[in-house]
This record gives sequence, structure tokens and C-alpha cells, in this order.
Amino acid sequence: MVDKVSRLTQARVTRRAVVAGAATAAGLAALPGSAFAQQALQDVLMSPNRGGWNDQFDTRSANVAPVRSNQPVFSPSTAGAMQQAIGHYNQITMAGGWPMVPEGQKLRLGVEHPSVMALRERLAISGDLPRSAGQSASFDTYVDAAVKRFQSRHGIPADGVVAENTYKAMNVPANVRLGQLQVNLQRLQSETYDAPRFVMVNIPAASIEAVEGGRVVQRHTAVVGKIDRQTPILKSRITNLNLNPYWHAPTSIVRKDIIPLMRKDPTYLERNDIFIYASDGSVIPPSRIDWNTEEATRYLFRQNPGKNNAMSSVKINFPNPHSVYMHDTPQQSVFSQLMRFESSGCVRVQNVRDLIVWLAKNTPGWDRATMEQIIARRERKDVDISDPVPLHFTYLTAWATDPTVVQFRDDIYARDGSSDLVMSDLRPVAYQPGEQVATGITY
Repeated sequence: MVDKVSRLTQARVTRRAVVAGAATAAGLAALPGSAFAQQALQDVLMSPNRGGWNDQFDTRSANVAPVRSNQPVFSPSTAGAMQQAIGHYNQITMAGGWPMVPEGQKLRLGVEHPSVMALRERLAISGDLPRSAGQSASFDTYVDAAVKRFQSRHGIPADGVVAENTYKAMNVPANVRLGQLQVNLQRLQSETYDAPRFVMVNIPAASIEAVEGGRVVQRHTAVVGKIDRQTPILKSRITNLNLNPYWHAPTSIVRKDIIPLMRKDPTYLERNDIFIYASDGSVIPPSRIDWNTEEATRYLFRQNPGKNNAMSSVKINFPNPHSVYMHDTPQQSVFSQLMRFESSGCVRVQNVRDLIVWLAKNTPGWDRATMEQIIARRERKDVDISDPVPLHFTYLTAWATDPTVVQFRDDIYARDGSSDLVMSDLRPVAYQPGEQVATGITY
């Protein structure tokens, strides 16, 4: 009985608090500029999920389109959305662009600093922050949500902290962003993609979309080619999968990586289960090779399946003149890096087993359970795809599947024609020992 009375009393108090809060908001509504806040509060009160008060209030009041979407980049509507975005960015440019946000001060939730004024204006012009959020010097939850949206649109971890990478992306002039959109619209319009399902690798974004029925059914983080070993632009079809594959080192990797490694550590090949084969199939001991010359480039280097294998559990094959492929990796930590441009041209795929199950779903006898069992046994198996899946390696640093959500990425290979867009510190470098934990090789 006491518990029941207690619950009733608590319910009355809760209702009384809500009514009092609403009454206070009604009083505020009589003040100039408070109608927006009143509407936002009303949205919260009507929300079926108002347990997280602050989150709901800020989300409802932001009034901006979400960044994530199931709309593929390769879609007939993308060109139209980009053209509308170009029109909008042209208006921004004609009006004088946006202000530069003074760098140096790390800005985050709770900070009060004069630079926040310029930050608010910058975010408002690009559509990440509603004008009604005000112009104070306080980094409040509205600014925090807007910064996270901006970061998501630019491929930056959405932590809400304005630091070096966010400043770099934010202070690219509006006219440069306009030109970037125009260049990438031309690239997009040169593509053809009418298959019912396909895979698209966007190199600057280091990301992968698996598309079916006009919708993105899977997204994967990728690692692509470094500056001096670029992933090529290509079109092909995925025809074959290797489970627990052998890895055959390309001549370029033998020359650039294996020879220098063997000069430093003669046990490297043995420790990583890599064998040298002559043209007649015989195995050549490493001790017979003169590692101070390029003699090794005349032979085949093959790594056995296993924990050290450069492709780990899976290799995805497609005909192409560049000898590149997609694959798993034993170095899963690289997928959490901001700059994922570390391979020798091939594409590493996070959660690759989800992708291969989708690729082989119309191939009889190859379901997920079967694949997982074979991989666990480290058994070598090849899977020929019954319906080869079209594949596109493309280079898009700007796109919009919604004209109000424009995505930008670093022009990592410097193809957009502006030095302002090459914002990374990555540059061609010589091999550094210890670069890769498992094999010492990028691939």
C-alpha cells in the first residue's frame, strides 16, 4: 500500500514538473526570438522517446537533414543533387563565401571563446547550424551537433572537437569547394552503372558500397593505395573468391619491400611462411639469392595460408590489367585510422566476410556457415561466382545524394586541381622498417 501511494505521489510530481516547465516555456514564448525554442520544446513533449531530454531537444531543433543515407553515390539522382548543390555553393561564393575560423584554439562543448562566433557563422552558411541557434561565443550543444554533422560530411571522426583536421576542412574557401563539386560532377557523369547490383570503391573516401535494388545494402571501410602506389580507377566484374588464399608477391613489392627487408633481416621470409620458386617449380633457399642485387625479382614469391598471410582469410578477384584485387588483412587496426592510404594499390576490406557472403549469395552451396567453416579449417578453396558482380573503382572527392548534404574528402592523389584540397600530410616516402606488424609489407 505504501509503495502504491509512493508511486502515485511520484507521478503527480513528475506531471507537475512537466506542466511547470511548459508554463515557463510559454512565458518565454512571449519574449522576442523565443518562438523557435517553444516549438522545439513542444516537439520534445510530443516525442514518443523523450527519455534523453537534451538529445531530443537538440536533435529536433537542429532542423537539418541527416548525413547518413541508403542512397548510393552511383545513382541517377546523384547528378541532380550535385547540380542543386553547385547552385547553392555558387550563391554562397557570389555572396562572399564564409569566414575563416581562427585556428589554434581547440574548441569543444562547454568552451567560451571569441572564435566560436566565426565558427557559428561558418556552420550556418554551409547549412550545418540553423540561424536560429544564435550568435553567442559559447560552444553549446547546438554547435556541438553542427560540428559533428560537418565532420561526418568531410570524413572526419565526428567527435565534436574542432582541432587541426576540422580546421583544415572548414577553412577551404567556398569557391574552391564549388570548383571541387564541378570537377566531380563531370567524373560522376562519365560513369555507367545500370546493373541490379554492384560494388563501388571510392578511393578518396577509402570506402566501399555494395548496392542492390537501388539501395546501399552494405558499407565497408577500406584501405587503399598510398600516394606513390595509387589504387587505379577501373571497371570490372568480381568473378572469383579465394578462401585461405596463397599470396603471390608482385615484382614491385619484391623490389620495394622484400629485398630491403631481407637485407635487414635474413630470417624474414622463413618467419612469414614465404617461399621462393623457380620457373620449373623448384623451391630456392633464400641463402642462394644475392640480396644486394635485384636477382630476386626473377622468381616467384608465394606466402602460404595462415595467420601471417598478407590477405588473411579472403581474396576477391576481378580481371584487370593492374594486378590488383580486394582482400582481408591480419592488421585490422588500420581501419580505425583517419588516413587509410597505406596499400600498394590493392583494397583491403573491413568486415570482408559480410561482403563475400553477399557476393556469393546466388552461387549454390556457398552460404555463410560453409565459408566460415572452411576459413576456420584454413582449407584452400576457390569460389566461382555464378553471377559476376560489376565493380567500379572510382575517384570522387565530392558528391551529394541529397543537395543539402554535400560530402567532401581530401584530394589524396591531387587530381582536383587545387592545392587547398590536398590537406593530408601524406607524401611519398621510402619504406620504414616495422611499417606493417604482420608482414612488414604493404599490399
